Amino acid sequence: MKKLAFLLTLYLASQTSFAQEVYFYTGKNFTTYDYKNSSGATNSNLKNGTGNFYELGYSQPLSNEKINIHLGLALNEYNCVGGNNTNSYSWNTQYLGIQSHLSYSLIDRRKSYDILPHIGINSGTIISGKQTINGTYFDLTKEKEFSGLLATPSVGIQVKYNLAAAGYISLGYDYCKGFNLSNSTTQKLGFSTHQLQFGIHYVIK
Repeated sequence: MKKLAFLLTLYLASQTSFAQEVYFYTGKNFTTYDYKNSSGATNSNLKNGTGNFYELGYSQPLSNEKINIHLGLALNEYNCVGGNNTNSYSWNTQYLGIQSHLSYSLIDRRKSYDILPHIGINSGTIISGKQTINGTYFDLTKEKEFSGLLATPSVGIQVKYNLAAAGYISLGYDYCKGFNLSNSTTQKLGFSTHQLQFGIHYVIK
Protein backbone atom coordinates (compact mmCIF):
# COMPACT_ATOMS: atom_id res chain seq x y z
CA MET A 1 0.00 0.00 0.00
CA LYS A 2 2.86 2.39 0.87
CA LYS A 3 4.53 1.65 -2.46
CA LEU A 4 1.26 2.34 -4.30
CA ALA A 5 0.79 5.65 -2.47
CA PHE A 6 4.38 6.63 -3.25
CA LEU A 7 3.99 5.81 -6.95
CA LEU A 8 0.71 7.75 -7.11
CA THR A 9 2.30 10.78 -5.42
CA LEU A 10 5.26 10.59 -7.79
CA TYR A 11 2.97 10.41 -10.81
CA LEU A 12 0.88 13.40 -9.70
CA ALA A 13 4.01 15.41 -9.00
CA SER A 14 5.35 14.63 -12.46
CA GLN A 15 2.17 16.07 -14.02
CA THR A 16 2.34 19.49 -12.40
CA SER A 17 4.39 20.94 -15.26
CA PHE A 18 1.52 20.40 -17.69
CA ALA A 19 -1.59 22.56 -17.92
CA GLN A 20 -4.65 21.14 -16.20
CA GLU A 21 -8.18 22.40 -16.81
CA VAL A 22 -11.54 22.76 -15.17
CA TYR A 23 -14.32 22.82 -17.76
CA PHE A 24 -18.06 23.31 -18.10
CA TYR A 25 -20.05 22.02 -21.08
CA THR A 26 -23.65 22.62 -22.05
CA GLY A 27 -25.66 22.01 -25.20
CA LYS A 28 -28.36 19.91 -26.83
CA ASN A 29 -29.09 16.20 -27.17
CA PHE A 30 -31.00 15.07 -30.26
CA THR A 31 -32.18 11.60 -29.29
CA THR A 32 -33.76 8.69 -31.16
CA TYR A 33 -35.02 5.76 -29.07
CA ASP A 34 -34.89 2.13 -30.21
CA TYR A 35 -37.65 0.19 -28.46
CA LYS A 36 -38.51 -3.50 -28.81
CA ASN A 37 -41.47 -5.10 -27.07
CA SER A 38 -41.54 -8.61 -25.59
CA SER A 39 -42.18 -10.04 -29.08
CA GLY A 40 -39.18 -8.25 -30.55
CA ALA A 41 -41.26 -5.80 -32.59
CA THR A 42 -40.06 -2.20 -32.91
CA ASN A 43 -42.11 0.99 -32.59
CA SER A 44 -41.93 2.98 -35.80
CA ASN A 45 -43.97 5.83 -34.27
CA LEU A 46 -41.11 7.04 -32.06
CA LYS A 47 -39.64 10.32 -33.29
CA ASN A 48 -36.57 12.36 -32.44
CA GLY A 49 -36.65 14.43 -29.27
CA THR A 50 -34.43 17.21 -27.94
CA GLY A 51 -33.04 17.77 -24.46
CA ASN A 52 -30.35 19.70 -22.63
CA PHE A 53 -27.12 18.49 -21.12
CA TYR A 54 -24.62 19.87 -18.60
CA GLU A 55 -21.18 18.64 -17.59
CA LEU A 56 -18.66 19.90 -15.04
CA GLY A 57 -15.25 18.28 -15.00
CA TYR A 58 -11.48 18.22 -14.88
CA SER A 59 -8.84 17.55 -17.57
CA GLN A 60 -5.32 16.24 -17.07
CA PRO A 61 -2.76 15.86 -19.90
CA LEU A 62 -0.43 12.90 -20.02
CA SER A 63 3.33 13.36 -20.18
CA ASN A 64 3.43 13.87 -23.97
CA GLU A 65 0.79 16.66 -23.69
CA LYS A 66 -1.05 15.25 -26.73
CA ILE A 67 -3.35 12.82 -24.92
CA ASN A 68 -5.71 14.24 -22.28
CA ILE A 69 -7.82 12.45 -19.68
CA HIS A 70 -11.18 14.07 -18.85
CA LEU A 71 -13.47 13.20 -15.93
CA GLY A 72 -16.74 14.94 -15.15
CA LEU A 73 -20.22 14.85 -13.64
CA ALA A 74 -22.90 15.02 -16.35
CA LEU A 75 -26.65 15.59 -16.42
CA ASN A 76 -28.31 14.48 -19.67
CA GLU A 77 -31.89 14.76 -20.88
CA TYR A 78 -32.84 12.01 -23.35
CA ASN A 79 -36.33 12.80 -24.70
CA CYS A 80 -38.56 11.64 -27.52
CA VAL A 81 -42.12 11.98 -28.82
CA GLY A 82 -44.38 9.63 -30.72
CA GLY A 83 -47.91 8.72 -31.62
CA ASN A 84 -50.42 7.62 -34.21
CA ASN A 85 -53.99 8.46 -35.16
CA THR A 86 -55.35 7.42 -31.76
CA ASN A 87 -52.54 8.06 -29.25
CA SER A 88 -49.86 10.63 -28.60
CA TYR A 89 -47.06 10.16 -26.10
CA SER A 90 -43.68 11.44 -25.01
CA TRP A 91 -40.73 10.35 -22.85
CA ASN A 92 -38.79 12.94 -20.84
CA THR A 93 -35.86 11.60 -18.84
CA GLN A 94 -32.87 12.93 -16.90
CA TYR A 95 -29.79 10.80 -16.24
CA LEU A 96 -26.99 11.71 -13.83
CA GLY A 97 -23.66 10.05 -14.45
CA ILE A 98 -19.88 10.04 -14.54
CA GLN A 99 -18.44 11.05 -17.92
CA SER A 100 -14.89 10.02 -18.83
CA HIS A 101 -13.07 10.31 -22.12
CA LEU A 102 -9.69 10.51 -23.81
CA SER A 103 -8.84 13.21 -26.34
CA TYR A 104 -5.89 13.66 -28.70
CA SER A 105 -4.53 17.09 -29.60
CA LEU A 106 -3.93 17.52 -33.35
CA ILE A 107 -2.45 21.04 -33.13
CA ASP A 108 0.68 22.37 -31.44
CA ARG A 109 -0.31 23.57 -27.95
CA ARG A 110 1.44 26.91 -28.60
CA LYS A 111 -1.24 27.79 -31.16
CA SER A 112 -4.31 29.80 -30.23
CA TYR A 113 -6.63 26.95 -31.22
CA ASP A 114 -6.73 23.17 -31.11
CA ILE A 115 -8.69 20.27 -32.66
CA LEU A 116 -9.29 17.24 -30.46
CA PRO A 117 -10.97 13.99 -31.57
CA HIS A 118 -12.07 11.94 -28.58
CA ILE A 119 -13.71 8.76 -27.34
CA GLY A 120 -15.54 8.32 -24.06
CA ILE A 121 -18.13 6.57 -21.96
CA ASN A 122 -20.81 7.75 -19.55
CA SER A 123 -22.06 5.56 -16.69
CA GLY A 124 -25.29 6.91 -15.25
CA THR A 125 -28.69 6.25 -13.77
CA ILE A 126 -32.10 7.85 -14.19
CA ILE A 127 -33.05 10.50 -11.61
CA SER A 128 -36.22 11.78 -13.27
CA GLY A 129 -38.50 10.27 -15.88
CA LYS A 130 -41.98 11.01 -17.13
CA GLN A 131 -44.08 9.31 -19.76
CA THR A 132 -47.14 11.18 -21.07
CA ILE A 133 -49.87 9.28 -22.91
CA ASN A 134 -52.81 11.38 -24.05
CA GLY A 135 -52.30 13.78 -21.14
CA THR A 136 -51.83 11.06 -18.49
CA TYR A 137 -48.48 10.95 -16.66
CA PHE A 138 -46.51 7.86 -15.63
CA ASP A 139 -43.28 7.61 -13.60
CA LEU A 140 -40.46 6.01 -15.64
CA THR A 141 -37.96 5.75 -12.79
CA LYS A 142 -39.60 2.53 -11.62
CA GLU A 143 -39.58 0.91 -15.07
CA LYS A 144 -36.72 -1.59 -15.55
CA GLU A 145 -36.20 -0.53 -19.17
CA PHE A 146 -35.18 2.94 -17.92
CA SER A 147 -33.79 2.36 -14.41
CA GLY A 148 -30.51 0.77 -13.36
CA LEU A 149 -27.12 1.30 -14.97
CA LEU A 150 -27.02 3.06 -18.32
CA ALA A 151 -23.75 2.86 -20.30
CA THR A 152 -23.31 5.39 -23.10
CA PRO A 153 -20.12 5.13 -25.19
CA SER A 154 -19.39 8.09 -27.47
CA VAL A 155 -17.07 9.33 -30.18
CA GLY A 156 -16.67 12.95 -31.26
CA ILE A 157 -14.54 15.97 -32.01
CA GLN A 158 -13.95 19.33 -30.36
CA VAL A 159 -12.49 22.64 -31.53
CA LYS A 160 -10.96 24.88 -28.83
CA TYR A 161 -10.00 28.54 -29.14
CA ASN A 162 -7.81 30.48 -26.73
CA LEU A 163 -9.47 33.67 -25.43
CA ALA A 164 -6.87 34.56 -22.80
CA ALA A 165 -3.86 33.08 -21.04
CA ALA A 166 -6.06 31.20 -18.59
CA GLY A 167 -9.09 30.31 -20.67
CA TYR A 168 -10.58 28.67 -23.75
CA ILE A 169 -13.96 28.27 -25.32
CA SER A 170 -14.92 25.24 -27.41
CA LEU A 171 -17.49 23.79 -29.75
CA GLY A 172 -17.95 20.06 -30.04
CA TYR A 173 -19.98 17.20 -31.41
CA ASP A 174 -20.48 13.68 -29.99
CA TYR A 175 -22.32 10.65 -31.31
CA CYS A 176 -23.56 8.60 -28.34
CA LYS A 177 -25.16 5.17 -28.09
CA GLY A 178 -27.02 4.23 -24.91
CA PHE A 179 -27.44 0.71 -23.48
CA ASN A 180 -29.24 -0.31 -20.31
CA LEU A 181 -26.99 -2.93 -18.67
CA SER A 182 -29.45 -3.69 -15.84
CA ASN A 183 -32.56 -4.49 -17.84
CA SER A 184 -33.39 -8.20 -17.62
CA THR A 185 -36.91 -7.96 -19.06
CA THR A 186 -38.00 -9.07 -22.53
CA GLN A 187 -38.65 -5.43 -23.47
CA LYS A 188 -35.47 -3.75 -24.70
CA LEU A 189 -34.76 -0.03 -24.87
CA GLY A 190 -31.75 1.80 -26.24
CA PHE A 191 -31.09 5.08 -27.98
CA SER A 192 -28.69 7.05 -30.12
CA THR A 193 -27.93 10.74 -29.55
CA HIS A 194 -26.30 13.51 -31.54
CA GLN A 195 -24.86 15.90 -28.95
CA LEU A 196 -23.87 19.50 -29.75
CA GLN A 197 -21.61 21.11 -27.14
CA PHE A 198 -20.43 24.53 -26.05
CA GLY A 199 -17.63 24.63 -23.50
CA ILE A 200 -15.75 27.00 -21.21
CA HIS A 201 -12.28 25.91 -20.04
CA TYR A 202 -10.20 27.42 -17.23
CA VAL A 203 -6.49 26.53 -17.17
CA ILE A 204 -4.95 25.68 -13.79
CA LYS A 205 -1.27 26.61 -13.69
